[in-house]
Amino acid sequence: MNTRNIEVIIEAQKDAQLQTIGNKVIHNERLSFNEGVYLFEKASLPYVGALANWKRESLHGNKTYFNKNFHIEPTNVCVFSCKFCSYSKLYAHKEEGWELTIDQMLDIVKKYDGKPVTEVHIVGGVHPKLTLDFFLQLMRAIKAHRPDLHIKAFTPVELEYMFRKANVSTKEGMRLAHEAGLDSLPGGGAEIFHPDVRNIICADKATADQWLEIHQTAHELGMHSNATLLYGHIEKFEHRIDHMERLRQLQDKTKGFNTFIPLKFRNENNDMSHIGESTLANDLKMYAVSRLYLDNFAHVKAYWPMLGRDVAQLTLSYGVNDIDGTIDDTTKIYSMAGSEEQTPAMTTEQLVNLIKQVNRVPIERGTLYNVIQDYSNYEFAENEM
Repeated sequence: MNTRNIEVIIEAQKDAQLQTIGNKVIHNERLSFNEGVYLFEKASLPYVGALANWKRESLHGNKTYFNKNFHIEPTNVCVFSCKFCSYSKLYAHKEEGWELTIDQMLDIVKKYDGKPVTEVHIVGGVHPKLTLDFFLQLMRAIKAHRPDLHIKAFTPVELEYMFRKANVSTKEGMRLAHEAGLDSLPGGGAEIFHPDVRNIICADKATADQWLEIHQTAHELGMHSNATLLYGHIEKFEHRIDHMERLRQLQDKTKGFNTFIPLKFRNENNDMSHIGESTLANDLKMYAVSRLYLDNFAHVKAYWPMLGRDVAQLTLSYGVNDIDGTIDDTTKIYSMAGSEEQTPAMTTEQLVNLIKQVNRVPIERGTLYNVIQDYSNYEFAENEM
């Protein structure tokens, strides 16, 4: 969408405040907290979507990124009791869970020998017997076997517990992890920062301040990370904007975040199953407002295993320029919560076609958004990954 087209849409807007917000967007002026809330409350989906799409295209044109990755989930046994979680089993009921050894996890890595994956994503429950030293050994083993594989691993919830059990500071713990092979952090564990919500849905795990401190420390060590927000449960719009405001402030300071990923609450098999899920319109608005409010984040990602393929495709017109990776059916976190994707795996060809179907340009990236392959005119060989 060119600038004149979006100017016409803004000029036709009858709400003066929404018109002001639109003009701020196209002039690259920062939105205020109240303006962010107002977009959620008052903006129509077509209006906020048009603004977000203009912003997305001004940053990235039609490029849409994905990567070739797989997940390792060391355990679903957890000492914490997050009410929204359908994945973990409390340590008291660990017979219902799993716990992988270093050798078992290395075997998962070896399954991809000779395949063009670039990233392993490692997250799981917080198991009291899986220590910092255990995970340092795991990362050293992965790097020894495949040095070029980018290790994106461990939420601040996992790291805070590891560091506390090992009696090391955040700075020392992050240094040890980085030296052992940790290349970047995923965005999980953020949920909602505001204590009015966090104290209800996940009171016993790492605080918002601890989450932010660990990411800041990673950035100061030269690492990058992602950020998330869990939406569509008991939070209010002001809680979402408060969360994004804190991320925006840290990004101003460190410039270490790669991408922002809104995560939809799924209500199967957890302690919040009585809460209805967000509608499609509200999902799309969440992505659009994220793109507009987080002006210092280069990328906004839709995690397709959570949303489903069709909805992820729709988000590409609402500010999103990344739909994650091939996954290869190596994650259970959202399938256990009732997501649309019960076997989350797509081939490269499927991902590329999904992107092309909405007239976007598919670009394979590395974890840090280095371009690996432009697939816009690529011809696939039979049985290609």
